[in-house]
Formats: sequence, C-alpha cells, structure tokens
Amino acid sequence: MRRLAVTSDMSAPHLQMRTLIFVSWLLFYVSFLLGMRRMWTGQYVRSPLARALIMNMVTETDSPGHEAQKWYHCCPDMLGEEVRAQFVQSHLDEETQAFLRQSVEKSGWLFMQLYHSLFSTIFSPVVSRTSINGFLGRGSMFVFSKDQFQRLLRIEPEWKGQRMLDLGAGDGGVTEVMGHHFHEVFATEVSTPMKWHLQRKNYSLLGIDEWHQTGFQYDLISCLNLLDRCDEPLQLLQDIRRSLLPHTGRLVLAAVLPFQPYVELGGTWVRPKEHIKVEGKTWEEQVTHMSTDVFLKVGFEVEAVTRLPYLCEGDMYKDYYVLDDAVFVLKPQE
Repeated sequence: MRRLAVTSDMSAPHLQMRTLIFVSWLLFYVSFLLGMRRMWTGQYVRSPLARALIMNMVTETDSPGHEAQKWYHCCPDMLGEEVRAQFVQSHLDEETQAFLRQSVEKSGWLFMQLYHSLFSTIFSPVVSRTSINGFLGRGSMFVFSKDQFQRLLRIEPEWKGQRMLDLGAGDGGVTEVMGHHFHEVFATEVSTPMKWHLQRKNYSLLGIDEWHQTGFQYDLISCLNLLDRCDEPLQLLQDIRRSLLPHTGRLVLAAVLPFQPYVELGGTWVRPKEHIKVEGKTWEEQVTHMSTDVFLKVGFEVEAVTRLPYLCEGDMYKDYYVLDDAVFVLKPQE
C-alpha cells in the first residue's frame, strides 16, 4: 500500500506536466493557424512572387460579383471558326451563388475548421487529401448548376435518359446534378471514404478497370477534371468512346486550363505515361486546340463548349478555391 501511494504521488506531477505541455502545444497550434490565415489573405504578403501565386490560386470572396465576371469571360473571335459556333455563354446563376454562400458560411465555423486542420496535419503523411476530405465531409466541388447542365446538353428539365456514368465522382455532389436526368446512375471512385458517400446516395459503384467492360453502353459519361490527372488520358478517351451508345451517346468533359497534366504516385507528382500537349497561351487558344486536334484524334467532335469556374469549398484560410474550367459536350464521330 505504501508503494502504491508513493507511485500515485509521483505520477500526479507527471500527468500535470503532460497536460500542461499538451494545452500549450494546442494554444500554439491555434495561434499559428490564425496567424497563417491572416497572412494568407494576400494583403499581408510582401513578396511580389508570393502575392502573384496566391492571386492565381485563390480568389477573395468578400464580393464575388465583380470577380465572377472573369470566370465566364470569353472572346468568341479568338476561338477557331468551327468551335466558335458551338460556344455557349454561361453566367453566375443562383445555384452557383448558393454554393458560394454555403462555402463562406462553412469557412466561418472556426472550431470546425481548426478540427479539420488538425486532422489533416496528423493524417496527410499517410492518407490522400481526397480521402481526408471524404472522412471530414468537406471539400465539395461545384462544376455546373442544373440549368447550366441542361443548356449545354440542350435538354428540358423533365428529360430522362436510361443510363449515365460519372468517372471519378468524388462525393457525388456534381453527380447529383446530372443524375436527376437518368434512371440508372453509375460511378467510379478511387478513394474509399468518397465511395461511402456515393453508396449513401444509392449510386452503383463500378471498379476503375471494369466500367468499360460491363457489356452495356451509356447515354452519358462524364469525365470532369480527370483528364489532366490520368496516367493514360488518350486510352481513357478511347474507352469512353467505345462505351457510349452509338449516335446518341455523349461525353461531358471538363478540363482545367491552362492544361497541366500530373499524376500522383506514392505521394509525389509525376508526368503521365501519355502526355497530351495542349498548345496556346489563352483560354480560347487552348480550347480551340483541344477541340480541333486532341479530341478529333480519338474520334470526338465538339457539340458545345462553355467557360465555367471549378469551385471547391474552402478552409480557414479561404472561403473557397477556384480554377478555370472548359466544359465540353462531345459526340462520337460517325
């Protein structure tokens, strides 16, 4: 009994010291994150290079109305003649604004964002960013609204097709916009946590190597912001073409421009096996080259194309993140 009492007396100060160290570390971590958020707003960055990098990667969200005009801007005269006739002008609509408002609101949940940041810091060395977002239920993407999707495909709100497939569907947020028009919705995804989200939404999951070997074809296949993160993009496009219904099947493809293909391999980014070189310096020039060179070589022609922002929910540093997208509707050549 005496030995037990001595041990208890010795462990109490040790426990208090560990608690003090943990609390001190937590306070330092919170202070560090808050300081980083203040610094990364851009106006506190003194380096011109760092400021330019920040402004290229993210957009301030206090007043997106003026900035949003650039997201949809296109000079049709700079498009190739064949592509110019297929261009569809898009605008900032209510559904997009609702996503932005939701992102701003979530970014303001300080304690939730601190929890997310701490979780990401601990697990990012061993778990992919996509899977971390899946675990946390964050990082949802927005490519197009229901109205924008319908205008691109030239369909009515009540139009229904039989079968669609969304490649690399993520949490299924964008899949839901398209899936409303189809009786059967299939999806592929690599991340296990994201697969859980898709299963909860009752989408039929297919393996990344089996979707084009099912024995049936699709009315629509979507490949959204996947082409520049695929190891064999040309083979992917050929598999998609064979998997679409003849005559009526369509591919909805989104690509971030400028086109910079990289593949994540073992935590590092490497060049893909098949490298698609997209020529041109402007958005219009790259869209023209993809339409008249890349897609034609694998048997697709452009039926419609538009410029849209590729939006992602933000974090404690930014309300949302935005990249420049070109969204194509492609039909197989006869």
